[in-house]
Amino acid sequence: MEAAPPIWARWLGRIAYRDAWALQKELLEQRVAGDIEDQLLLLEHDPVLTLGRQADDAHVLATPRVLRHRGIEVIRVERGGEVTYHGPGQLVAYPILRLADRGILVRPLVAALEAAMIATCAELGVETFRRDGHPGCWVEGDPGRARPHRKIGALGLRIERGVSYHGIALNVDPDLRDFDLIDPCGMPGLISTSIAEELGRTAEPPSTAAVERAGAHFGAAFARELGAPLLRDGSKSPLPAFAHA
Repeated sequence: MEAAPPIWARWLGRIAYRDAWALQKELLEQRVAGDIEDQLLLLEHDPVLTLGRQADDAHVLATPRVLRHRGIEVIRVERGGEVTYHGPGQLVAYPILRLADRGILVRPLVAALEAAMIATCAELGVETFRRDGHPGCWVEGDPGRARPHRKIGALGLRIERGVSYHGIALNVDPDLRDFDLIDPCGMPGLISTSIAEELGRTAEPPSTAAVERAGAHFGAAFARELGAPLLRDGSKSPLPAFAHA
């Protein structure tokens, strides 16, 4: 049986959304042309709100004045889904994959991304699940204690000329008060949570180092789901432990 092609992982650190967006588009063109192999960008963003291509901007609850004061831009992009917050303490992963080369369709790719988020949370001590009809990663509620399901990871993809981009956002240790700026994923009343919150580390400030560690787990889990070797950018050997490219 022929081995699956590799995925090249790159840790970008903290990066502005527009810079990462431009990089995705550049890599998309290169992947469509066959000039590069599949890529996985792992990073953390400066604070930003993004809207999917058909998202309702009424789900942005903060006023333009508040957003300007806090230096938070609102950007409409090509992905599916509603409004999402990105910021420090949140792992973002962008898979630039040519799906035909892996023999997969969009739904299996979504399932692999969700499974990788679930595995990452498990590695870090939090049990999560996939919720039918609600893409992403969730912490199960407790009806007996009137605790609803809580969202810990969001997902929104775009497939263009057979290549994926955009991806997932997993809350490691962000300031959860920032999610009050929006109806997360267009769902009023939705409770956002994080790995730190679920572990009781509520006073933990956002940490890029913690996001990078989560990125290591996510990259390995995602590659396993696709049966692919994970390689570090610039390396010819499997990625044993995540590091800066």
